[in-house]
Amino acid sequence: MGSSLPPKEANLFKVIVKSYETKQYKKGLKAADAILKKFPEHGETLSMKGLILNCMDRKSEAYELVRRGLKNDLKSHVCWHVYGLLYRSDREYREAIKCYRNALKIDPDNIEILRDLSLLQAQMRDLSGFVETRQQLLTLKPNHRMNWIGFAVSHHLNSNGSKAIEILEAYEGTLEDDYPPENERYEHGEMLLYKISLLEECGLPDKALEEMHRKEAKIVDKLAYKEQMASMLVKLGRIEEGEKLYRSLLFMNSDNYRYFMGLQKCLGLYSERGQYTSDEVERLDALYKSLKEQYSWSSAVKRIPLDFLEGDKFWEAADFYIRPLLTKGVPSLFSDLSPLYDHPGKACILEQLFLQLEDSIKKTGCFPGRTQKEPPSTLMWILFLISQHYDRRGQHDIALAKIDEAIEHTPTAIDLYSVKGRILKHAGDLAAAAALADEARSMDLADRYLNSECVMRMLQADQVGLAEKTAVLFTKDGDQHNNLHDMQCMWYELASGESYFRQGDLGRALKMFLAVEKHYADMTEDQFDFHSYCLRKMTLRAYVSMLKFQDKLHSHEYFHKAAAGAIRCYMKLHDSPIKATTKEGDDMSNLPPSQRKKLRQKQKKAEARAKKEAEEKTEEETTSGSSKSGKRQHARPVDLDPHGQKLLQVEDPLLEATKYLKLLQNNSASSLETHILSFELNMRKQKILLAFQAVKQLLKLDENNPDCHRCLIRFFHRVSSFPAPKTDTQKLIWSVLESERRDISQLHGKSLIEVNQSFLENHKDSLMHRAAAAEMLLVLEPEKKLEAIKLIEDSTNKLAPVDGAQGPVREWKLDDCIAVHKLLETVFIDEDAASRWKARCAEYFPYSTYFGGCRSSVVSYSLNHNVQNAPENGVLAYQEAKKEETRSLNGKLHAFKDLTI
Repeated sequence: MGSSLPPKEANLFKVIVKSYETKQYKKGLKAADAILKKFPEHGETLSMKGLILNCMDRKSEAYELVRRGLKNDLKSHVCWHVYGLLYRSDREYREAIKCYRNALKIDPDNIEILRDLSLLQAQMRDLSGFVETRQQLLTLKPNHRMNWIGFAVSHHLNSNGSKAIEILEAYEGTLEDDYPPENERYEHGEMLLYKISLLEECGLPDKALEEMHRKEAKIVDKLAYKEQMASMLVKLGRIEEGEKLYRSLLFMNSDNYRYFMGLQKCLGLYSERGQYTSDEVERLDALYKSLKEQYSWSSAVKRIPLDFLEGDKFWEAADFYIRPLLTKGVPSLFSDLSPLYDHPGKACILEQLFLQLEDSIKKTGCFPGRTQKEPPSTLMWILFLISQHYDRRGQHDIALAKIDEAIEHTPTAIDLYSVKGRILKHAGDLAAAAALADEARSMDLADRYLNSECVMRMLQADQVGLAEKTAVLFTKDGDQHNNLHDMQCMWYELASGESYFRQGDLGRALKMFLAVEKHYADMTEDQFDFHSYCLRKMTLRAYVSMLKFQDKLHSHEYFHKAAAGAIRCYMKLHDSPIKATTKEGDDMSNLPPSQRKKLRQKQKKAEARAKKEAEEKTEEETTSGSSKSGKRQHARPVDLDPHGQKLLQVEDPLLEATKYLKLLQNNSASSLETHILSFELNMRKQKILLAFQAVKQLLKLDENNPDCHRCLIRFFHRVSSFPAPKTDTQKLIWSVLESERRDISQLHGKSLIEVNQSFLENHKDSLMHRAAAAEMLLVLEPEKKLEAIKLIEDSTNKLAPVDGAQGPVREWKLDDCIAVHKLLETVFIDEDAASRWKARCAEYFPYSTYFGGCRSSVVSYSLNHNVQNAPENGVLAYQEAKKEETRSLNGKLHAFKDLTI
């Protein structure tokens, strides 16, 4: 390193390296310039200067210098290493690996380069290369603990657990008997627990248990030790010892559900599906009664029996569990009971229990069978619980009546307004729900959750501007919208993106969806620092768990929503491209491809220059002023495309959509939406076999789904309209489709019209299935449009089989009815049928603003203020524009004063 320089300059080169490591960049630059003054073409110095400039965000100069340095000294491992570091800083990991490999050809035993290479291989999941590099590091430095551990972990990740165990045992063989010293006991204990988990993973529980007994004194984390020991005892069938250990764990923490589950397994009373025989239920009941006496303070020991008890015993246990929580006033009680609604018959029992408690409190002020008076708030919490119960069952009239009664009882309880807003949201009145959420927020301006819920309700009501102003109340600078992006506030970005998409603003919608995608890319990058940290700190179990989580990161619900939203935006952009209206756009479209490319490069350079000037200006402004604490404020990156217009200027929207579709196919293959999007996208791209593959996947996942039926009929109808195949490729595709068609059971010996008719007969009582059959009838036989519409209009909204419910509960869902209305408007293009459907649904959903129900806030506001046309963004936005002077300081409920139930 700097060996070709005279002694004085060689010392200066060492100063450059030290300055880079200690982040004294100006000092390093000064030393580099001193060397380059005498030796202007010294490759290693040029490279190091470029590396320092890269750390100072002068990337273009950095790359230029590093490439020049490499050109002057191709046989220097320093130049190749620096080039790799530059690529690594820009997340170009594959290019960085190539540079490191070139450096290792020159200096194969360089530990720093090998270590950097191993980190990149772990990041890119090049596991075979990772194993090889870690072996080299161990060979070069066998007295370093981290090299042994890294080599073992590399084999574990490469699915060779037995080899990893051998390496850890060999490492232990190098240690002295009195190891570890006091300051390394925890790290060594973590390594032992990791080894035990490896033995268990390799199917050697006997050996793992033996190891645990031998090394118990050296394991510091006693809780993890006991949990792993109990788990292995159960696997080995040593039930009595396992039971004893789980009971001791319960004594330590009687609210841990996993310990109760383990105890049930020891007693042979555990079922994955939660289904038990009557004898097992009796034994479980006896078990939890005894545990209740022992752990009377435990919440879990009272809640778990509600999952398996039935009938009168369930009533008794639920009553015992609910009463103290109502007296105490626990707002999350309904969320706790919510899973019980999936058990047949339990919702009915809960309803009867709630109503009995309400009746008793109203008449006597006490719970049934008691003489002790309850505090006045108990009635309010019972009404709060009952309103959520009826909301869950779809009986919004009763739910609203109960919550209004609770508000009248205690007008200052914030949770009541939040729940009323939630009920109105489920009933379809999004504007009123937003206003109620804002009222709740204004009652406690320091509560971040209430603020977030209010923002979500506003976004659902398409009040995006107001939602943004409300959201930034809790950001760092008060008015910086960028803070929401910096905080990775994905729920906000997804809800904003959906709202913009509904309003047809594709640019902003795409910007929001792609922001979420960037967060996931950042999360993937964030694991990089842990590859060395976890090996150094010996948090090996957590490290392997984190890597497994990272491998499944893109299967998370938020990423799925963002990717699906981006794909829908790109498909809509393809269907309705934005035309270039300016003269510049027209000129560009007339240019040949080569000149168009040059013009686009010029535009990019101009944009980069403008961005740099804007950033310099911002930096000057921020450095001239300082924060209250006296510290300089950091300049914010300038957003040159706040409305996402540049995102819409893509040459091939379907190509962009394909990138996100591949991610969904790799990570969310079990989702119907993934394959529906794949079908729609590939049909637009004329990729027939890929579209057919999507149809097959849909049929495999759920052949009775209405969307699957649509895709099946549309695909084969489209294929039947193709001309006879001429080329060899077309003939091959045709033969594949013909052979595969025989394997689809729905098409056996039937025409598409018969398949559609059969689908209708099998699902004639379902609204969405009838709508799908009607739409396909229109596709197959356009002349039967009226008959297809009649199929939808003849659907009957039957009463749902809800036992013991107060009042009727209909089967149709609001979202389904809205989808049918949009189908009549956009696909059938029949305004009369759409208006008839809207009038019919307005009766079924009286609170729906979409259908203009008689009890919705839009109709109520229109009647009271003679408004002819309901505003698109709801009443609240309309009010603000028209009556700014009447704004209430305590929320915005004044728009809904006259709303009666």
